Amino acid sequence: MDIRIAVEDDRQAILACVDDAYGMYIDRIGKKPAPMLADYAELISKSLVYVATDKDQIQGLIVLLLKENYLLIENVAVRNLFQGQGIGRRLIEFAFTSAKEAGTQEVRLYTNELMSENLLYYAKLGFIQLNRSTEDGYRRVHMSKSL
Repeated sequence: MDIRIAVEDDRQAILACVDDAYGMYIDRIGKKPAPMLADYAELISKSLVYVATDKDQIQGLIVLLLKENYLLIENVAVRNLFQGQGIGRRLIEFAFTSAKEAGTQEVRLYTNELMSENLLYYAKLGFIQLNRSTEDGYRRVHMSKSL
């Protein structure tokens, strides 16, 4: 598996990956999760999206935003077919490496509070809860990991 910066030609596969990864949460949340509504053309044009590929097939993606003193994982998604193979973990480890290379010692992320699987997964990776808030109509749990 390789991780590389996304290009415009990847956009349709990225949209398919996001829809695949987050579609199961629509009924639980009562609406499309925020990552399904993001403007991926804009994110790609700003070089914020990285894709995990194998033989040119996009298996997952991560959106990274460098803030003043931390790196924010805006979104991490893995196609259902490839979940459970360590791709999400590798993408998050990529974020840790990117944060260190940028000179920051903290990685943050947030997830919907109804995505309980994600809360458990991120805790296993060493993320701790910072706070909970409602943003854009979504109830979010903000988490952090010091590097």
